Amino acid sequence: MQSSRYCSTPANYFHVLRRQMRRDFRKPLVLMTPKSLLRHKLCVSTLDHMSEESTFHRVLWDDDDRRTNPKSKLVADNRIKQVVLCTGKVYYDLLEEREKRGIKDVYLMRVEQLFPLPKRVLMEELGRFPNAAIVWCQEEPRNMGAWPYMIERLDDLMREMRREQIRPRYAGRAEAAAPATGLMKKHVAQQQQLVDEALTIIPERRKAARSSAAPRKPSRAKAPTRKPSPRKKS
Repeated sequence: MQSSRYCSTPANYFHVLRRQMRRDFRKPLVLMTPKSLLRHKLCVSTLDHMSEESTFHRVLWDDDDRRTNPKSKLVADNRIKQVVLCTGKVYYDLLEEREKRGIKDVYLMRVEQLFPLPKRVLMEELGRFPNAAIVWCQEEPRNMGAWPYMIERLDDLMREMRREQIRPRYAGRAEAAAPATGLMKKHVAQQQQLVDEALTIIPERRKAARSSAAPRKPSRAKAPTRKPSPRKKS
């Protein structure tokens, strides 16, 4: 059985290759990452992240996480309104746009290992945000990328966490026959739209509570009475 990963940091990329070579068994490894991350200004790691005290992370937390960043601008975990799950390069697009907008109640979480899905780690991390909606964001069209694979597993995850009322929402490109538009202008417009959809908090629709009072019977409108026509004298 193979394993699929989408690393978003140099350190994680280093550790997954190192682990692949040092394991005492052989297993196919599928890596997916765009070349643009090689020169992205935010895609950096320190030497400490590549030391022996570090390792490969199946799920990576937000760079502005309050646990690791003392200068974090995010609100407390119980006040986070939305958690955006994503993989790879789109994380940095979301991070830059969130900083630009000054959003403090949207948390970004990276799923670095897609298969096998790290269910236990995801449950632990998502459990920190009891009041948050879940969004899956990707650059690929809806019928491609990880969404067709993730939606069923995220539903199962919510069920195991007893949060069945939360339905993961999709933020990405619409279904398409090709993975790329072929037009740079259209590509940029679609990218801006999916980032906006992922960072926009949509209030959940709640069912109206049923009143304890007895339901009222609908009043029947009375038919208008017709006046009898005067009889003609014979």
